[in-house]
Amino acid sequence: MARPHSRRIQNHPLDRNIEGGPTPERRSRGIVELVERPIADESGRPSRPYRAVDTLAVMERRGSITGGMRQAGEDFRARFAVAQLDPLRAPDLSRPRERGASRFKADEPGMRIEGAREAVWRAIQAVGGSGSPAGSCLWHVVGSEQSLKEWALEQGWSGRRVSQETASGILIAALGALEMHFGSKRDCDRRIS
Repeated sequence: MARPHSRRIQNHPLDRNIEGGPTPERRSRGIVELVERPIADESGRPSRPYRAVDTLAVMERRGSITGGMRQAGEDFRARFAVAQLDPLRAPDLSRPRERGASRFKADEPGMRIEGAREAVWRAIQAVGGSGSPAGSCLWHVVGSEQSLKEWALEQGWSGRRVSQETASGILIAALGALEMHFGSKRDCDRRIS
């Protein structure tokens, strides 16, 4: 018996073409929903924008991960963003480093980025290193925000494809280890998030 590829609800409110809502192209790329409460837009007026639902939110809603595991993933993602490790970003060439000594003071962006990179590196090491399945999954799925399916089929572990179920198990284990790492680290620099 063939399984349906999607559990999409028929006549879902987002299937309608809502003026100012997400485009059909955006809706075809993943789950999109209205935020729960109004937030301020650029002009300070209240609005209820749409937001993409990420992998961690979906896994928490399903009960695959705990709130603490999701928070650990969100903390890792925040540090990853501050560290500017996204491959689509160019380095800040306006602030070159001098070899051997740091030109940056502790409160300048250069030290903040370096601190975030160190935190990301320690987190990757805590889950088994960059060559481990958990380290690779954290880097690509949580940090670079690649979908779990894309990672499983394209990247996988050391270039080997893994099933989507295995990839999900790897991510769950990585988030559990990450939760323990961040929970036991009381010396984390909160200024980098």
